[in-house]
Amino acid sequence: MGGVNYERLEFLGDRVLGLIVAQWLFEHFPDEPEGRLSRRLNALVTGEVCADVAREIGVPAMLRLGKQARDDGAVDSSNVLGDVMEALIAAVSLEAGLDAATALVRRTWGNRVSVGDDAPRHPKSAIQEWAAATGRKPPLYALVSRTGPHHAPRFVVEATVPGAGKAQAEGATKQEAETAAAVKLLASLR
Repeated sequence: MGGVNYERLEFLGDRVLGLIVAQWLFEHFPDEPEGRLSRRLNALVTGEVCADVAREIGVPAMLRLGKQARDDGAVDSSNVLGDVMEALIAAVSLEAGLDAATALVRRTWGNRVSVGDDAPRHPKSAIQEWAAATGRKPPLYALVSRTGPHHAPRFVVEATVPGAGKAQAEGATKQEAETAAAVKLLASLR
């Protein structure tokens, strides 16, 4: 695959992973409506889940990083590991075909697909639904800060439901920080 760079593989891997998990969910939950399948899909293809899978299969030990990246903790970065896992899925798909990529995802994602009787509700969706149900304005998310090197950033986000409360949280991506802030805020509102 000479000439294919990491970012292009990550791009493709994200789409291949989405296709594989969508088909898997479609087969595994034949009676679930599209909305519930979408919630399950969104929960299974996050960067954090990809990073967890990468850790479980030993990807950090295989990474070849420059000194600066090692010193900055890239080997433990969920952002980096999630991206690497997506690139790995793409590489397998390109080199061995979609069936091999499907086998890899199904083996490494394991029982994550069938955990729980109900489709998980993303915390940001749950807080939006809470706000609507209580007659509040929709939640707002504001970036408070971004620190760290490019390959291992840290984001702090504040989630606010106007007139109800606010909470701050940190994450390796802006979305991860928003989700964590939504979880904190939702817990304080219930």
